[in-house]
Amino acid sequence: MTFTVPLLINGEEKITATTFPIESPVTHSTLWSCSLASSTDADAALAAASAAFPIWSKTKPAARRNILLKAADLIEQRADELKLAMQQETGSLDGFATFDTVTAAAHIRDVAGRISAIEGSIPISQDEGRAALVVKEPYGVVLALAPWNAPHILGVRSILFPLAAGNTCILKGPELSPRVYHHIGQIFTAAGLPPGALNILFTSREHSAAITTQLIEAPQVKKINFTGSSAVGAIIASTAGRALKPCLMELGGKAAAVVLDDADLELAAMQCVVGAFLHSGQICMATERVIVQKSILEPFRAALQHAAAGFEPPNSPAPVLVQAPAVERNCALVADALGKGAKLIHGDHTREEVHPETGVVSPTRMRALIVEGVTRDMRLYHEESFGPSVSLIAVDTEDEAVAIANDSEYGLNSAVFTKDLARGLRIAKRLESGSVHINSMSVHDEPSLPHGGVGRSGWGRFNGRWGIEEFLRTKTITFQE
Repeated sequence: MTFTVPLLINGEEKITATTFPIESPVTHSTLWSCSLASSTDADAALAAASAAFPIWSKTKPAARRNILLKAADLIEQRADELKLAMQQETGSLDGFATFDTVTAAAHIRDVAGRISAIEGSIPISQDEGRAALVVKEPYGVVLALAPWNAPHILGVRSILFPLAAGNTCILKGPELSPRVYHHIGQIFTAAGLPPGALNILFTSREHSAAITTQLIEAPQVKKINFTGSSAVGAIIASTAGRALKPCLMELGGKAAAVVLDDADLELAAMQCVVGAFLHSGQICMATERVIVQKSILEPFRAALQHAAAGFEPPNSPAPVLVQAPAVERNCALVADALGKGAKLIHGDHTREEVHPETGVVSPTRMRALIVEGVTRDMRLYHEESFGPSVSLIAVDTEDEAVAIANDSEYGLNSAVFTKDLARGLRIAKRLESGSVHINSMSVHDEPSLPHGGVGRSGWGRFNGRWGIEEFLRTKTITFQE
C-alpha cells in the first residue's frame, strides 16, 4: 500500500495525517489508504466554496459548457484507469464498470448542451405602470452526498447539475470507493473548473455523521442533494429540515416488474433477470419483485430459471458484493421467507462461495437467488435487499398485480410486460413510482429523462432540464416603468 487518496480543497490535493484503509471486496486485502477529513478540513472546504461562488456564478454559459465538455472527454481518455479503480474498490465486473464511465460522460455532455437554455420570464404585472422580471439564480454552495455503487454516474451527477446552474460544491464521497471520486476531482480540475468550485472530502464510517452534520448545518450551505439508502436519507433530511434547507433525495427502491398474461415470456424473463442481478442487485432501480399472472406462471417460471442460469452460469465465479454484511443481509431475508413458507427456485443461500484463484471461502461472494411464494408476512416482501435476491409473486388479475406492486413504501422504478401497448400504458399510469418501463427492465436511466422517486424513494428529480432547475431558485423583481 503506497498510495493515499487525498482530499480536494480549493483546487489543492491534501493528504491528511490521519487516514483509514480501503479494502478490496475481491481479494480482502488493503488497496490503499484514504485521507480522513477533520472538522477543520470541512471548514476550509466551506470557505473555499463560498469564496469561489461569486466568480463561478458569473461565468458565462459557454465557458461552463466548455469545461463540462472537456471533463467528458477526459473521462473517456482515462476510461481504463477509472474502470480499474471502480473494479478494485467495488468488485464490479468490467461490463458494468464500462457502462458506469460511458454513461457518466453522456450525462455531462447532455447537461453541457442545456446550460445556455437557462432563462427567466417577463410576466405582465396587474398594476398600471409596473413591470416584473422573474429570474433564475444559483443557490450558492451545494452539499453533495453520493454513494459507492455506480460511482462515476452518481458521483458526477451529484455535482454536475449544481455546477451547471452556477453553484459551487462540496462533495462528500463514500468511504468504500474514494479513489473513483478522487479521479472525478482530478478530471473536473483538469477541465478548467476554478479552485474552490469543487471540493471533495472523505471520512470513515465512524466519523461520517459528525462531519456531515457540520456541513449541513453550516450557514454557507444552501441546498443538499443525497443519493443513498432511505434510512440514511431520513437522517439527512431530518438534519436539513431542522436547518430549514432544501434537499433533493434519490433513495432506495423495491422495484416491481409486472408480467401480464399476454407478455413475451422470453423477453420478460430475461429483462427481469438482468434487472434483478445486474451488478449483483446493488442498484437502487434493481428489480426486487416479479409479479406474474397465474395463468402463465408455469411457463414463465421455466423461462425465468432458464434466463437466470444463462446470466450467471453455475461453473462461473460467484459475483462479488461490496461488503460481507450485504451477503449476510440477503441470506437472512431469504431464510426468513423460506421459514414462512416460500420456496427457493434458483440458487442456494447456504452455499459457501470461494475465491476462484485461491479456493478460499469469500464472505463477499454470492450467487443469484429467486424465491417464489413471497407474502406480506415475510421481510423479503417489504425490505430492500440491495443484493441478488428477487421475489416471484403470482396473482390472478391486473388489479391484484397493481395492488401488490403499489404495496410498498418505495416508488423509484418499475416495469410492465405486455404485447398490448394500451394495456401497458394503463397499468403504468396506476403504478406509484417515479418511472415505469414497458417491456424493458426496471434498471433504466437516460440523461434526458427525469429520474427520481416517490415515497421512501425520495423527492426531486435529477437529469435533463429538471436536474438543472433543481439547483436554480426563482427571484421576482418588480419596478416602475
